[in-house]
Amino acid sequence: MTQPYLLIFAILFVSTFVHSTLGFGQALIAMPLLLMIIELKTATPLVAFVLMTIGTVILLRNWRVADLNAAWRLVLSSCFGIPMGIFMLKGVPQELMKVFLGILVILFSLYNIANRHLNIIDSRRVGAGSALTYLFGFLAGVLGAAYNTSGVVITIYATLRDWSPDRFRSTLQSYFVFTGMLILASHGLAGLWTHTVLRLYVTSLPLILAAIWLGGKLNRSIPEGQFDGCVNVALVVMGILLLL
Repeated sequence: MTQPYLLIFAILFVSTFVHSTLGFGQALIAMPLLLMIIELKTATPLVAFVLMTIGTVILLRNWRVADLNAAWRLVLSSCFGIPMGIFMLKGVPQELMKVFLGILVILFSLYNIANRHLNIIDSRRVGAGSALTYLFGFLAGVLGAAYNTSGVVITIYATLRDWSPDRFRSTLQSYFVFTGMLILASHGLAGLWTHTVLRLYVTSLPLILAAIWLGGKLNRSIPEGQFDGCVNVALVVMGILLLL
């Protein structure tokens, strides 16, 4: 029994470290790996608790540079997507969801790599009040409630907005905190706050806080664009492993 717990804690530490460094990626890294060890209905609420912790700590430090005008619109539209995501989590076969998550991770990673060289959408078309903002928010609500991967959609949205690294990181956390509260409440109402989930979260909390601190230190010291390239390649590999 010891080995699975050590693996879970290692996954949460590494994924939290990456998220704290880049502003996203915790669920994208943690979910595929955790699903190799524990079932989806345990991994999803556990990662939701961790995401709430990361977002709260980072936002408390950097809320002044967050684009709250865009964040509240994303949160509002996500509210309409969360019920659909909960339905998918409760009613769709786990194996099918694993395949979908693997494809999602690969597509997101390839998008990030391609976006380094291609200006796919003009950032002026994705303003805070645009219809695309609400569409991205709705899709993020669905994916967040079902897979804890709202970061996939929100990160692509933030990339299209062409925000500075500080605004990118802090705005994402403002979204994660507010939607995280809704998603966690939905998980609780759906009966997913089990003893196992709460025990894993509480016992991993010291490692999570340490990873947040270390990631914040690295975020301020590395050149922009180097670390995230390595992460994108790793995510492609993880997505392929999940499909296999």
